[in-house]
Amino acid sequence: MNVVRKILVVEDSPVVLKVLDHLISQNSTFTPVLCACYREAEDRLKGGKETFFAAIVDLNLPDAENGEIVDLILSHKIPCVVLTANFDDNLRLKLLNKGVLDYITKDSRYSFNHVIKVIERLSKNQGVKVLVAEDSSTSRLFIRILLEQYCFNVIEAENGQAALAKLEEDASIRMLITDHNMPLVNGYDLVRMLRHNSRFQNLVIIGLSAEGDNALSAKFIKAGANDFLKKPFYHEEFHCRVIHSLEAQEMLEAIRELSCVDPLTKLKNRRYLFEEGEKTFIRHSNTMSLVMLDLDGFKYINDIYGHIIGDHLLELIGHELQMAFPYELVCRFSGKQFCILSETNGQDLLVKLHHFLADLKSKEFTEAKISITCSVGVTSQLTDQFEMLIRRADQLVQQAKRSGKNRVLSDS
Repeated sequence: MNVVRKILVVEDSPVVLKVLDHLISQNSTFTPVLCACYREAEDRLKGGKETFFAAIVDLNLPDAENGEIVDLILSHKIPCVVLTANFDDNLRLKLLNKGVLDYITKDSRYSFNHVIKVIERLSKNQGVKVLVAEDSSTSRLFIRILLEQYCFNVIEAENGQAALAKLEEDASIRMLITDHNMPLVNGYDLVRMLRHNSRFQNLVIIGLSAEGDNALSAKFIKAGANDFLKKPFYHEEFHCRVIHSLEAQEMLEAIRELSCVDPLTKLKNRRYLFEEGEKTFIRHSNTMSLVMLDLDGFKYINDIYGHIIGDHLLELIGHELQMAFPYELVCRFSGKQFCILSETNGQDLLVKLHHFLADLKSKEFTEAKISITCSVGVTSQLTDQFEMLIRRADQLVQQAKRSGKNRVLSDS
């Protein structure tokens, strides 16, 4: 169940309030709380009865014309985004130094979308672990404060060697921000070591340095860093670089995920089966089983009821398989064939398969009330190649079909 987070909006313009109310409400995890003046906001915050995830405020309110609302919001430790009609660079720096997340001017429709993007990013950052490798305690503290403003979970390391140890022990760290000049292992060598280890290929890395020529940034990026920042840097530049690098990696991971998922059944696809199967085969070849299931009479179903009903049936069968085998890798292998990769080859797997077939036969699927059965092949043979398991399971399926269908044939 999604946690609904309240977003406090303090704005005297009815038009702007309406726009922000609409944009915030489009995200089901947020609910807007609208205030037209300082006094209304103060009343909502009084006593701490309500918890607000973030606030979007205008600086010039009818009863607080000099940005007093910002101090009120920050005093309650609520992440604050300023949305104002006028740009003032000195005021912007002053507010950022106070701890404001962002200073955005109302100069276009994109401004409002950017505000929402900042709030949504805060929500996504909940629990995202960022490791800061920096030998200067002052710099570490400064970077920690900037990251925690955006709700990141910050871990610290005082040198490159300590950073390596923390990354080794905690696989959930998503990002590394590393200084270059550190004792024991410098930032550049740290990046090179990490990128030579396949475990850290998806780790987002940003390099930092106060020294060196312009070639250092290229050197870092060629070694595998996602980005590089020269110290000192502005709050906004740091946040933009961090968020941009993280979102680029998230987009890449989403594309990879889509390439491995069957769009109809939402199960993993044939490509993923071969990639993960090879890895599992190397680790568990002595105890691994491969199951292939082929729907009986599926061509007849398509011919009689049409391909839309046939597709819906495949979706439902895929769901049944995922529910019946939650701890195994279930894939759609081809049109009407599914595979299950299990790291056990015991009698328990065969018992589960027989129960699944009996349960499947007792049900009716789609609005056409179709009954369906499967022919199943199970192999646990010792072999030198994962592909041979696929071939053997397919042979057993064909034998099951020739011997009457709706049955399980196993070589174990």
